[in-house]
Amino acid sequence: MSKDCDFEHVPVLFNECMEALNIDPDGLYVDCTAGGGGHSLGIVKRLTGRGKLISLDKDVDALRACMMKQMSEGISNDKWILVKSDFSDIRNVIDGMKLGKVNGILADLGVSSHQIDTPERGFSYVNDGPLDMRMDTNLHLTAEIVVNTYREDELERIFRDYGEERYAGRIASCIVADRKTEPFRSTLQLANKIARYMPTKGRNEDQHPARRCFQALRIEVNGELNALEKLLRDGADVLKEGGRFAVISFHSLEDRIVKETFRKLEDPCTCPRDLPMCVCGKRSKGKVLTKKPITAGEEEVEDNSRAHCCKLRVFERNGVI
Repeated sequence: MSKDCDFEHVPVLFNECMEALNIDPDGLYVDCTAGGGGHSLGIVKRLTGRGKLISLDKDVDALRACMMKQMSEGISNDKWILVKSDFSDIRNVIDGMKLGKVNGILADLGVSSHQIDTPERGFSYVNDGPLDMRMDTNLHLTAEIVVNTYREDELERIFRDYGEERYAGRIASCIVADRKTEPFRSTLQLANKIARYMPTKGRNEDQHPARRCFQALRIEVNGELNALEKLLRDGADVLKEGGRFAVISFHSLEDRIVKETFRKLEDPCTCPRDLPMCVCGKRSKGKVLTKKPITAGEEEVEDNSRAHCCKLRVFERNGVI
């Protein structure tokens, strides 16, 4: 754990999330991404003695930060429950607690400032550290293993599909060639090499040349997209009637999955459009409340640069269980 457990994380779209969840003071809520506890604290402070919040995170630093906030605010363990878990396991967590259906779920899919700013976690392409990128440090797979052992076609697929990197093939080929003489061990070593692999026009973009590849590696190491799809499916099933599911995404891959999954939850029918009535038997589980995503205002973006690319989408459960 980093010194003083200084897990600072400015929650984006804070007021918008509180409004989207339509918080019932006596309700049961789940923050799937506890992080530094910013959103969680906002939720739990809106609950009465009967309300409960369950905060999930697979990063022990995040949970310790929440515990410190919990203690400083004098909030009981029974009111604010902290659980080490991947959010994809939300159904088992809720079922295991036997608390019934939940009133609301929040997921902030962004990487925390603490994780990025702690070099030894290996998320940063501007500060040197080991090629790690694990959100749960108990897991085996690291970015170093991916970069040094995956085949060229596998690396190309990851950079292309998870990073939307236009030079995916070129970068993958160069990595495989270079690692034969010197394995990749550190974040700056990889970031600097990726910058060199880029053509001039790629290096002159506004963002760092390695940003997309680092995003892709992080997604691969943590299995983020598969976990997100499972969270969205299972999360909708643990919501009670009228319950809200609010998700903040930070890049187009995540947002596309959230948008499409919420759409299918609202309209799951697979019948041909020319049929006079539905015969597939699939029923809507609710409605999408955000036909267009909610984004941050100019003032928030100015105060918190992380907010410039975030999108909030909200789904509300109906009575079909």
